[in-house]
Amino acid sequence: MAIKNLSIRIDKELLDKLHYVADYEGRSANSEILILIRDAIEKYEEKHGEIH
Repeated sequence: MAIKNLSIRIDKELLDKLHYVADYEGRSANSEILILIRDAIEKYEEKHGEIH
């Protein structure tokens, strides 16, 4: 699997909260974002079918 980079704009308050949650879960912010994205895609696919 190829690894790609993605830049996002995020306000400071939301970023601070992301870091808080990631720290609580013992993860990096990057790992936390990947988990949130995977969870969102899984939820979408459960409702709408698999994305190909």
